[in-house]
Amino acid sequence: MAIDSLVLGAGQEVGKSCVIVTINGKRIMFDCGMHMGHLDHRRYPDFSLINNQTLTCIVITHFHLDHIGALPYFTQVCGYNGPIYMTYPTKALAPLMLEDYRKIMVERRGEEEQFTSEHIAECMKKVIAVNLKETVQVDKDLQIRAYYAGHVLGAAMFYAKVGDAAMVYTGDYNMTPDRHLGAAQIDRLSLDLVITESTYATTIRDSKYPREREFLKAVHTCVAGGGKVLIPSFALGRAQELCILLEDYWERMNLKVPIYFSTALTRQANMYYMMLISWTSQKIKETHSTHNAFDFKNVHKFERSMIDAPGPCVLFAGPGMISGGFSLEVFKHWAPSEKNLVIMPGYCVAGTIGHKLMSGKPTKIDLDKDTRIDVRCQIHQLAFSPHTDAKGIMDLVKFLSPKHVILVHGEKPKMATLKGRIETELGIQCYYPAINETVSIPSTHYATAVTSDAFVQSCSSPNFKFSTSSSEHSQGSSNSKSIPRLRVSDDRVAEGILVMEKNKKAKVVHQDELPLMLGEKKHQVKFAYCCPAHIGNSQENTSLPLSSTNNDLLQLFSAKLANELSEGNIQHFGDHLQLESIHVSICSNNDCPYRLSDNGAEEQREPVFFCCSWEMEDEKLAWKVISICQKPTLRG
Repeated sequence: MAIDSLVLGAGQEVGKSCVIVTINGKRIMFDCGMHMGHLDHRRYPDFSLINNQTLTCIVITHFHLDHIGALPYFTQVCGYNGPIYMTYPTKALAPLMLEDYRKIMVERRGEEEQFTSEHIAECMKKVIAVNLKETVQVDKDLQIRAYYAGHVLGAAMFYAKVGDAAMVYTGDYNMTPDRHLGAAQIDRLSLDLVITESTYATTIRDSKYPREREFLKAVHTCVAGGGKVLIPSFALGRAQELCILLEDYWERMNLKVPIYFSTALTRQANMYYMMLISWTSQKIKETHSTHNAFDFKNVHKFERSMIDAPGPCVLFAGPGMISGGFSLEVFKHWAPSEKNLVIMPGYCVAGTIGHKLMSGKPTKIDLDKDTRIDVRCQIHQLAFSPHTDAKGIMDLVKFLSPKHVILVHGEKPKMATLKGRIETELGIQCYYPAINETVSIPSTHYATAVTSDAFVQSCSSPNFKFSTSSSEHSQGSSNSKSIPRLRVSDDRVAEGILVMEKNKKAKVVHQDELPLMLGEKKHQVKFAYCCPAHIGNSQENTSLPLSSTNNDLLQLFSAKLANELSEGNIQHFGDHLQLESIHVSICSNNDCPYRLSDNGAEEQREPVFFCCSWEMEDEKLAWKVISICQKPTLRG
């Protein structure tokens, strides 16, 4: 079986995340986003490539529009009627984001309506909310589980499993905690596939504290000079993070310059943050009983009539990429003044005003053929993005160690670099498909096998063998004395043989059972070699009885092997030595077929021949034994 991943969105680009994953016949849509930089047919994924009736379910990772913006259109216009899974905070905040977007695009910009308020309400009726680490049985085969992703309130990575095949879709995540959210957390899992975002595929971010100081200094300098600060940000996420930072700074510096939120959506979002404290950072949870971090005393509501009011101020306005809406309206008014400042705190997709500002310092920006904006204000780009960086991605992939990785939600050249790192440093096959491409990878399938009684008994019953195989010398004596050393081995079978029986069932049997099953006799291939060893002159040898001499020589050779070999269990059985399958004995047969002539022998020395035999699995060890045997002197 295979896992097929059709990338309908966020393939080699950032925007409109949407991946259709088919696991063992189950089809899951992960995210259903829109592209913030396009207003034509490229805004939504190409839903014509799929039959929505074949989808098992939809899983939404968080409430950002590039992950959820096309959902009402897909459910209410394209006709999807199946279940939709997301976390409780995402279920609460998603309709607010969708309705705010609809108002901006239709009521203020006069665009053609893609979905209505009723569509949003009906879409949300299909949503089933899930808790973190709650295993949800979608049907009898498919189960999913959500894990904390950081990034924004309620964001989750999702684990999906069908049979033995399992994968994780990360959505957007952050591997480091910030002021209002914790770091991503996930269990160590056995996975065939991880599909991960790669927004900052080649970026390694430094400590956040220098960036925070730079941000506060830039804001303070601007307002101290009478200027206005525009911070384009989405209503949920960076707005709360930066407001916590400014609130603390305003209190410490006793500043009276007003800070504004532009929309009721942000104030509404702050209420949800106050109610969903359990999803925030550890510090906020610990201090919640005495201080609510989202109760901003210095932040006020901004009215449209205040755009051209004199005096300094700080304004949070959405959308974050200045792709339209109120942030674009304010930008038109404030950009021509050199006293003013625009701070871009996060990533901006290609095609947005924010991306143009971050790509250089333009003096003019053409909105359309009739509208040109003079840009004389200061532009500051500061990395307060809630996305993980390259180190975070590598850390997560290394921790999960899946068999395959697919990169989405990133820029093509940077994804290629990250793919190379994953493959060379982690040894994991990696892909970064373009939009509408499918990646197919093999999935895990475990077969159930029964075991024979003989195999189970051989594995569970001890099979001890005792021997006084090798020797060690007594310490502190001028005469080396051999002291027998007791060795204990357990020769129970640790591995069996997998066979497929006639009834097509798998079975693990003991190695001795296989010949009987096949109706064959057990046979082994053995190797033999008779080699000379020089142990002294003939006069010395003849001074001892033959039997004693052979026993002494084997004892001497056993001690030599014990000193020079780090592996194996040497057993001395009187007439021979045994080391694994290697059998060593003194050979008195002058016509031994395994003997080679002793061309290197000196005339005054009489060689003694050792006959060695072994099985194929001990070939390497056998030649080590022979090499020790052939050394010039066995006797000290």
